[in-house]
Amino acid sequence: MEFDFVRSVAPLVVIVAVAAIALTTVMTSSTVFMMVLPSMIIFSVIAFFLGMKHGEFRASA
Repeated sequence: MEFDFVRSVAPLVVIVAVAAIALTTVMTSSTVFMMVLPSMIIFSVIAFFLGMKHGEFRASA
C-alpha cells in the first residue's frame, strides 16, 4: 500500500482531534486547548517524523 502525505497525516489529525474533544469532557476546555492540545500536536509531529525516518531506513536496508 502506497502512502502519500495526506493519507499519512489524515489519521493522525483525526486521532488528535478526537482525543482533544474527548478530554474536554474530563477537563476544562481552556486547559485542553491551551495546554494539552499544543503538546499533543508537537508530540505527534515528532513521532510522525521519527516513524517516517525509521520506515525509510528499514526500506533501504
